[in-house]
This record gives sequence, structure tokens and C-alpha cells, in this order.
Amino acid sequence: MPSLITSTALLFAASTTTLAFNTPGNYGPSDSAFPPFSGDPFQKYHLTAKGINASFIPYGARLTNLFVKDKNDCYQDVALGYDDGEQYLNDTETDHTFFGAVVGRYANRIKNSTFTIDGETSHIVANENDGKDTLHGGAVGYDQRNWTVASHTGNSITFTFYDTAYQGFPGDVLNVATYTLTDGPALINRLISIPFNKATPIMLSNHIYWNLGAFTTPSSVRILNDTLSMPYAQRYIDTDGILIPTGEINITNNTAYDFTQPSGKQLGTDILDAFCSTGCQGYDTAFILDRPRYSNEDPELEVLKLWAPSTGIQMSLSTNMQGLQIYSCDGQDGTTPVKKSQQHLNETTYVEQYGCVVIEAQDWIDGINNPQWGRDQWQIFTPTSEPAVNYQKYQFSVVDQ
Repeated sequence: MPSLITSTALLFAASTTTLAFNTPGNYGPSDSAFPPFSGDPFQKYHLTAKGINASFIPYGARLTNLFVKDKNDCYQDVALGYDDGEQYLNDTETDHTFFGAVVGRYANRIKNSTFTIDGETSHIVANENDGKDTLHGGAVGYDQRNWTVASHTGNSITFTFYDTAYQGFPGDVLNVATYTLTDGPALINRLISIPFNKATPIMLSNHIYWNLGAFTTPSSVRILNDTLSMPYAQRYIDTDGILIPTGEINITNNTAYDFTQPSGKQLGTDILDAFCSTGCQGYDTAFILDRPRYSNEDPELEVLKLWAPSTGIQMSLSTNMQGLQIYSCDGQDGTTPVKKSQQHLNETTYVEQYGCVVIEAQDWIDGINNPQWGRDQWQIFTPTSEPAVNYQKYQFSVVDQ
């Protein structure tokens, strides 16, 4: 993808003096080549394009709102989050939902919080299951870092963050996250990471919680009636009771995990037959995208469609990634109210179990500890390799059936 690589070089040249790497009240080392973050990490930055508008904050380079039109030509906010930016910090310290954030340096789970590259073993910070694994980059992942706003126009924003071997990961990494709205209407997310001095695993992802029904009706408070289609998700990664890969690969055909039909399947059809850890029913599944031949890294390949009957809003995802983690909000418990923009019913609406769906475009979970899968090319990057590039395009339309 020459255009993405060229953009990487331009963004690098433009951003070397404006990088952030600290969380609120936690400033980086004084000898760092990049200055500490300054400003308000919870300030909202607004983007607009025809038929779509969105808001972001530096804390986690995070999407806070995304409005698109429904079948009645009314704007609906289809992304979960909070009205007050500071609520995201409180969330981090309590529920830690990762609402709308960039997660990294390595998204998803790493078994035993260790990995070995070129004979050198790294022990990173464990933050889940009593120290048995690392989730989304460690105790203080990219979702908790303040990213510097390097560029902001009417329809695009670019955040930058310099990671100086945080959480035990090897080497320094420059990260650039660009969000752009187009008149499609569409949201384009581009995550670019450049390692400076050591080979390291890199797998950034966006952690947006979606409800295309926007909580407009009692039935859309949950996503069980929404239709999901993933035509290339013919396999998924087998996991144990704490969602760590066993090393086995399973087939989705004729199982609760089969969403390959062109017309899709309602999320609620087989949700109680899906496994999301010991004692949990629902999806928290690492799907493998068996993309067509010669399209392994084609960013324009449409790999997913999601449609909500209550609003008629349909979202399609195109990406260069070869995996999708689908989480059906199995752990939400009805204690978090949705935003004011999503309060449509007579009584206060809360995020219930199955009240949303997270779609993480990424590579294969814990591929760095499963060499039999052959994922090093897409997960381990060096100062002499191409940068890590995660490209996602979310296209929105209205389908009124």
C-alpha cells in the first residue's frame, strides 16, 4: 500500500516536535526526545462532513460521539461513551471499558505476559486474571495515554504518541492515529506505528462500542435484532476459560459463530450458544478473515456489515487487517447510563448486557506466542521493516426494510 507508507513518512516529518506520552499527572522522563503532553486531555475536537459528524478527545485518542442519519433523516449517535470527558478517567479507574479508545501497544491478550523475539524474552506488565495475561497493552495502555493533537481540520484529526518502552515492551515506538470523515458518509481510521530501535510486537486497534439502533426504541436497547455479516470469517481462534488462545483453530460453518451468509444473521440468534469465557454466554471471539487470494492486505476489501432495523442504519467495514475481535457487550450490567444524545425513552436508558457490539480490526490474538500460525510478518516490526499500518473504513448508509 504505497499511499499509506508515503503518508507515514509525511506524518512522521510533521509530528516529531508535538508528541505526547503521559497520562494525567504522570509526566514522562525529562531526557525524552519528545516533550510531555500539555493542554486539556478531555477537550473535545469536532469533525464534520456531509451526513456525518464526530468528536474526539486526546485521552486515548478516543472517539466520543459519532452521528449519522437514520431512515427518518434524523441524526443518531451510534457510538457509546460519556458526555463529560473526565468520566473516561473515572471509567479507567473503575469499569475500564476502553470506550472509543486506541488500544496498544498490543491489542487483546498476551499469554503469561511474555513473548520472545530473536532469543530475547520480554516480561510485560500483567493486568488481568491474577497475572495470567496482559490485556490491551498492560496496566497503563495506550487508552490511558494523552495523545498530542498534531493536526486538526474541519474533517480530520491526527494524534501522535511516543512510547518509550512502556509496560516492558522492547524499544521505542512512534504512533500516529488519524481519523477522517468523508462525504460517503464514512469514518476512516488509520493507525501507524514506527519502531525506532528494537524489534517489537505491535498490534494497535480501535475499541469503539457500537449501537446502530442508538437506543431509540425499547428493542434497540440491545443489539440482539441487529444483523451481522462477515463473509470471510470462516474460522475463529479457540480460547480457554480466560480467553487465552489454546493454539487450535476452529471452523465457523454451522456453528453459533457462522456469520458468513450474504444476508447475515441476527446477533441474538445463537448468542446464548457462544462462549465468552467460563460461565459467560455471548461473543468475545477472535475471528480469522480468510480473505480472497491476492487481497491479503487490500484496505478496500469489505469484510463486515452491521445493520439495525430500528434506525435502518447500516455500517460496512473495509480494512487491511486479517482478523476481527467481536465482543457483544456480555459484561455490561445496566449500571452505566448512555449519553444524553442517546436518551430517547421515557426512563433513563442504561447499557445493558448485549447493549452494544465492539468490532476490533486486528491480527490474530496472541500470534506472537503461537509461531505455528506464521504471524510474525504482521505482528513483529523492526527499525528496518515497514511500519505497522492498521487501516479501517466505516461506511454508513440507510437500508429501510
